[in-house]
Amino acid sequence: MNDTAGKLVVISAPSGTGKGTVIKKLLELRPEFVFSVSATTRAPRQGETEGVEYYFMDREHFREMIDKGEFLEYAEYVGEFYGTPRKPIIDKMEAGRVVLLDIEVQGAKQVMTKEPAAITIFIAPPSMAELENRLRGRGTDSEEKLAARLKRAREELEEKSHYRHIVVNDDVARAADEIISIVFSKCR
Repeated sequence: MNDTAGKLVVISAPSGTGKGTVIKKLLELRPEFVFSVSATTRAPRQGETEGVEYYFMDREHFREMIDKGEFLEYAEYVGEFYGTPRKPIIDKMEAGRVVLLDIEVQGAKQVMTKEPAAITIFIAPPSMAELENRLRGRGTDSEEKLAARLKRAREELEEKSHYRHIVVNDDVARAADEIISIVFSKCR
């Protein structure tokens, strides 16, 4: 990144931690923040819109984009692919925007390697019990899928030390304020 470029902020968290809610709050509070829309092979959840939450695509198209090097990062998570298309990120950063990437730990490691100046933030749940309550409250997963998400969450929590910053999401507004302070501090 050069001096006139915007900032790249990598935000990771276990499923159910509330990172989507925190990101929504950040976007409400700071107009210079923009959300990077990721691509995925998973089916849309109720209320999700193509091009807003994700670009929904089939596995074949996703694999073609991988082969062409069109992702900043990509990973497979609980049987589905997720990735960040490279060009929109570069364009937004060159326009001086603060680009928020909502990605899991595998993808974050790829970005950390390719963009070492990225601000990396891991959002942690207040506790594993609270995380399980949040996931169950969604009512979107089978017991098998829920167990896989909880197992993966434990693995992801072990990776939080690779991030420059850890924010506990015990209150959305407080967590968003902490992230804003991190993004605009001189020491990142």
